[in-house]
Amino acid sequence: MAQLIPQETIENIRRQTNIVDVIGQYVQLKKSGKNYLGLCPFHNEKTPSFSVAEDKQIFHCFGCGKGGNVFSFVQEIEGLSFPESVERVAELSDLNLSFEINSKPQTLSPKVLEENQLIQIHEKTSELYHHILMNTQIGEKALQYLLDRGLTEEVIRTFQIGFAPRDRSLLSKVLEKESFSEEVLRKSGLLFQMDNGDWLDRFYQRIMFPITNYQGKIIGFSGRILEDETFDSTDQPKYLNSPETELFNKRFILFNFNQARSEIRKKNEVILFEGFMDVISAWMSGVKNGVASMGTSLTVDQIRALEKVSEDCLISYDGDNAGIEATNRAIDLIASESTMSIQIVSIPDKMDPDDYRKKYGNDSLKELIKNNRDTVFQFKKEYLKRGKNIQVEADKLEYIDELLQEVSNISSIVEADLALTQLAEEFNLSKSTLQNELRTKKQHYKQQVTSDSFYQKELVIPKHYETKKIDQIEKAEMTLIYRVLNERSAYQFLSLKEEIFFVHDVYQELYLHLTNYIATNGEILVADFLDYLKEDHLKSTLINVTMQNFSSESSKQELEDCLLVISKAGLKKQIELLVAEQREAGKIGNKELEAEATLKIIQLQRELKAI
Repeated sequence: MAQLIPQETIENIRRQTNIVDVIGQYVQLKKSGKNYLGLCPFHNEKTPSFSVAEDKQIFHCFGCGKGGNVFSFVQEIEGLSFPESVERVAELSDLNLSFEINSKPQTLSPKVLEENQLIQIHEKTSELYHHILMNTQIGEKALQYLLDRGLTEEVIRTFQIGFAPRDRSLLSKVLEKESFSEEVLRKSGLLFQMDNGDWLDRFYQRIMFPITNYQGKIIGFSGRILEDETFDSTDQPKYLNSPETELFNKRFILFNFNQARSEIRKKNEVILFEGFMDVISAWMSGVKNGVASMGTSLTVDQIRALEKVSEDCLISYDGDNAGIEATNRAIDLIASESTMSIQIVSIPDKMDPDDYRKKYGNDSLKELIKNNRDTVFQFKKEYLKRGKNIQVEADKLEYIDELLQEVSNISSIVEADLALTQLAEEFNLSKSTLQNELRTKKQHYKQQVTSDSFYQKELVIPKHYETKKIDQIEKAEMTLIYRVLNERSAYQFLSLKEEIFFVHDVYQELYLHLTNYIATNGEILVADFLDYLKEDHLKSTLINVTMQNFSSESSKQELEDCLLVISKAGLKKQIELLVAEQREAGKIGNKELEAEATLKIIQLQRELKAI
């Protein structure tokens, strides 16, 4: 169970942490004015609406409405409890803080408890397999196989590679000694139960690669069969992955993403490989921003995870026919689903990156990745030529037509011009002819888009994306809250007033909490005040107020004007309620109540005129 952390420790971590540095490890941020902007990690978008305010140490998404401080961000994105998020923030900020943990446990939901148990099972399994590989006679052949492939023991430890032995009851015996229920063991996907009640290990006679989620927790495995003259592997797949579970879904997972993320962000580039061994080979060559999909084609969900931390994508798939086809599919998907720029590393002689490293050495692979890059057009130029005889006129015309379509997709004017020059020289055509043909193609495409009924439909903005209209009254209330948050003089001015009645209850409640907080703490730190507030509606209102674009300084007149607007609105609201009460009294024939309401209305109308 998660434990409580002393408030003093939480405050120390918050003060020594920059929210931009922490969020920047998950989201590609760019400076925009005094804030930072990026693609929101909590919903899918192509236009940045996620803002991080460094001066206030908070974040807010204008698209989905999520917001908070550094702890709530990590809580939300990693699915942690508050104490766990505090420890994670300290880790991400390289803070070496020691503290006493309160013995009072924090209650977790059954779902979270089960997920924690599933992760514990995977962690224990990984430890067992790794120990067998590195320290037992059973694992000697598997270890030697990895060493023969050029892996070092250091790299084997870094990736926690292990070995699942032929004995299919070993893991089940180890896990049965723990206090896991049969239901949780079944849900792990690592074991399955026979009709007679016995448990069998799913993985056996395999070198095991642990798969982690984006937070670094082990959630599954991929096992490679170990060839052995005493073991018939004819009917066995070369690679076997964990089945889909509550933790493990292949379309969301990228091998090595957790370890590579900081390097990806630093270089602003991610390298896509086909296999785990390619990622590991690149790592050994000093290229540590590589990831791989889970033995399947790249997915939209994986792309969306990557584009939040990188603007550039380098594809380095295998050089064989299957790898070239996979590269082409990946290019088209990335181009259609993200704004990342794309380059391609072509591995020569139909090799994969791991084969290339083993044949030519670590430095050669690093050099190849660094200097042997093609543009999408260069790749397509070779790809589209496959299966065509350029000496045949029909094939040649089809090939040129397809290449012009690719040129029309190039956003860079210089790159497009260079591509046309190459085509003109290769096929002995005038560049102006190609430009005219390209212009015709673009015009035809534009007409197609315009005539498409889909584009004629009225754009419907989902309700949670709509910008809320703020009337004069609410703007006045927000202004007062904003000034108190940012200016001591505004707090002192308003505290001299007898009492301030806000029209909207949420601002009244927020104002009372705010003044109590200042009275207790002396100063106001927005990030800290967020933790002080317990209700979500107050937190979201506070974030919305702090992200408003008010002038840098207030004036006494501005504060007076806001109070005036609120006072008038309050009186009008009271009058509206009394008018309704007056009408109701008239309907039921209660003359006394009707007369009383009328007198109150007259009195309030006089007060309104006097303001």
